[in-house]
Amino acid sequence: MDMSAANRKGLSLFALIMIGIGSIFGSGWLFGAGTAAQVAGPAALVAWVIGAVFIGMIAMTYAEVGAAYPIPGGMARYGALSHGPVLGFITGWAVWIAVASLIPIESIAATQYMSSWSFGWAGDLVDAGSHELTAFGMAVALALTVLLWLSCYWSVQLLAKINAGLTLVKFAIPVLAVIALVASGFHTENFSAHGGFAPNGWTAVLTAVTTSGVVFAFNGFQAVVNLGGAARNPGRAIPIALVGSLSLGLVIYLALQTAFLGSVPPEHLTQAGGWAGVNFNSPFAELAKLLMIHWVVVMLQFGAFISPAGSNIANVASAAYMVQNLSETGFFPKRLKETHPVYGTARPAMWMNLGFSVLLLVTVGHSWKTLAPVISAAMVISYLIGPVAVGVLRRTRPGLPRPFRLPAAKVLCPLTFVFAACALYWSQWPNTGIVTALTLLAAPIAALVLSRKGERDLLRQFAPAWWIVFFLGALSLLSLLGSTDFGGRGVLPGGVDIALVAAMALVTYFWAVRAGVRAHRAGLIGPDPLPDRTAGPAGGSTTPERELSHV
Repeated sequence: MDMSAANRKGLSLFALIMIGIGSIFGSGWLFGAGTAAQVAGPAALVAWVIGAVFIGMIAMTYAEVGAAYPIPGGMARYGALSHGPVLGFITGWAVWIAVASLIPIESIAATQYMSSWSFGWAGDLVDAGSHELTAFGMAVALALTVLLWLSCYWSVQLLAKINAGLTLVKFAIPVLAVIALVASGFHTENFSAHGGFAPNGWTAVLTAVTTSGVVFAFNGFQAVVNLGGAARNPGRAIPIALVGSLSLGLVIYLALQTAFLGSVPPEHLTQAGGWAGVNFNSPFAELAKLLMIHWVVVMLQFGAFISPAGSNIANVASAAYMVQNLSETGFFPKRLKETHPVYGTARPAMWMNLGFSVLLLVTVGHSWKTLAPVISAAMVISYLIGPVAVGVLRRTRPGLPRPFRLPAAKVLCPLTFVFAACALYWSQWPNTGIVTALTLLAAPIAALVLSRKGERDLLRQFAPAWWIVFFLGALSLLSLLGSTDFGGRGVLPGGVDIALVAAMALVTYFWAVRAGVRAHRAGLIGPDPLPDRTAGPAGGSTTPERELSHV
């Protein structure tokens, strides 16, 4: 999707911040607080802080690379810039899966909130026993997915203009909901009753970070990185927009979580047998109904459409950029990078994303709660290349203009990679195995494409990518054998499993950086995609159309 075609002057800093906030306040705030409370109880507040710190660390690594390479959809390209075409395709594939998966889940969120409507047919959207969408609910979610997709299909310019207005409305609704819930009655005893502050233990807090929508909620930072290349001053705009949107997001999410925990009537909590039994199809709307705050119910039902619609503006645009970048590298058909000359939309890429969204919806998208953990795990995999790319490019391209430099990068980059590995492990088995299989599916596709293009030395091309194959495979094995607290079989005791994951991740990080340095020295990296600048003596980066032709 050609954002420049929509706005030749570029996105302003305010517009980029609005995109970040709008993406962060998607369906995550509608479900995150309720799901996290069910998993971790009042200690869910700690999960939000951990999630914000983790995403903040990840975001700052992408801020350095994104400001240096302000390319729309750049998160699908950074692996190619640091390690060459094969790793670039694997990591770009992972980013595309993570971003494209956001499109159907927003429709699922809206459908689940529709089940709280007073109309008779609304009760048929969600099964009362399983809390999953019925066949009727799946059809409604499918229709909403197509409608939201169509709104982006015709004109990105119109959507760019209305995004700021939608974001302000999306911001106002959760703030008003917090005020109304707290004013209706705040029960401080909820934070210590029924098992205490952490009724399910601190491992449940770690699990909540990735399985309850915490990482999912903060993932909106990707929109800033992927669309920041269209900003007027990317080097300044990207880091400021990241810090601003994440900081505001943390404040609001903590307020929402606190309001939810304190507003649940104690008698309802007792009847449910504790926080694990508080299971709402549409958490805030049903809680407001329980408290008989009818105007809040109506407002939340309205917000359940506004929030997903606003987030999907950035989701559809980012997912289209992902496909275009993968097409430009030569691993996807060239037709997928075409942009409509009038509307500025990447229609072939959008069609592909719609097909993937429908497939995901009808196969595993039966509820927000079941789909969010898988998407969150895929997101964490897509984060891995950020700190590694910083480490590689600091060594191979020391003269690269960096409008933003990550402080203490030699310490923060390996620490961030270790944190990402732990977050992926906390996603629980079998989620780790599912997303690993989906990600590594890109490897045989890459081999097939390279073979068809006449490449005979596949081992040379795959050399910079073996680290991610090993890492994901080993982490999935540890997840399978690890503590039962994280869905494993209990072969590895609690504590030992986390230590092994952290140690393996630390070793893998330095292996990955070394592999990237060797890829530059071996000439696997093409010329700089932004050649009109000083890029340093140690080789180049990747020009989109020449990645595979260079091979």
